[in-house]
Parts: sequence; C-alpha cells; structure tokens
Amino acid sequence: MSLIIAGRFQTFPAAEAAAQKLFAQGFVEEDVTLFFVNPSGQHARFPVGGDVSTDAGASASPKGAGKGVTIGAVVGAVAGAAIFAIFHAPLIVSAIAAGVGAYVGSLVGAMSHTKKKPHNAAHVEEPTRHAGVLVAVHVSPETQERATTTLREAGGMDIERASGRWKQGKWSDFDPLQPPHPVKEFAQTRV
Repeated sequence: MSLIIAGRFQTFPAAEAAAQKLFAQGFVEEDVTLFFVNPSGQHARFPVGGDVSTDAGASASPKGAGKGVTIGAVVGAVAGAAIFAIFHAPLIVSAIAAGVGAYVGSLVGAMSHTKKKPHNAAHVEEPTRHAGVLVAVHVSPETQERATTTLREAGGMDIERASGRWKQGKWSDFDPLQPPHPVKEFAQTRV
C-alpha cells in the first residue's frame, strides 16, 4: 500500500495550478494525478443509478409493509363483510375491500417503518467526500508534509491522507464512497 495525500479543488485550472506547484517542489509527474469526483449519489454503482442499494432509513420498510398487508387485509375484509351484511352487496365487494385494505395497509406499514430525521434534530455531519477535482500525490513519510503544505497553500480543501494502491501514476483503488481521512492540521469547514 502507498501513502497518498490528496486535496479537493473547485476547478480543473485550480487543480492544475496546484499540480504545477507540486512539480516545483520536486514531485514528479508519475506521483501526481488529478481527477473529478462526482457528487454523492452520482457514482452509478447500480444500473438504475445511485451509490447504495437501500437508503438506511428505509431498511425496515419491507417488514412494515408485510405487517401492513396483513392488518389492512383483515380490516378490509371486515369492512367488506360489514358492507355485504348491511347493504346486501355482492360478495365481490368484500374481496375488493380486502384487496384495497391490503394495499393501503402495505403503504401505511412501509411508511410507518421508514425512519425520518426530525426537523429539530441536531445536524450531525457524516464524513462524506464532496464533489470536485481531487489532486492526489504519491508520497513517502519524508515528503508527505511538503505535499500537504503545498496543496493547502494552493487552495486545496479537505486535505486528506490515505493508504491505497498507486499504479502507473494513478490512485488505482480510489473509492469515492469511502469517507476521507482529513489531515488534522488542515481540516476545515466543508464548502
């Protein structure tokens, strides 16, 4: 595994200027790469799009839908039987009422098991990787501070330290879904 220092920039020209400053500091082209990181949710990990298969807040929804179908079908059947008894409606009305009850019950059950973030809850920012142009530098323990300082002075945001595979001048195992590990002395509020 290789030691990597990276910084995020808003534009390609800003990232290219940072790369030139790294070259002026003695880093070689084989050890510097830049690439664009898409916004969260836009990494197309699935054929229909998105980054994750299920939203964390919706993980219990199938269980709630199952409960809702059962309860809704029973309530619908009881309502249908009541309509049949009171109004002497055809038996098909009971079946339709049970079906509608099951459908509505599944919706209500699924929604009741979907976790919502309260509006008044304190906002806790999860460490996510923001979109932008990432300048990554393959460093050694002796050159990591120089790379970190150069990226910061060039306007880099979210300066991070990573351990990864560096092959043919690129960070080959970069995963945009992995949260960055900020270099503490260069951590800042995200833009």
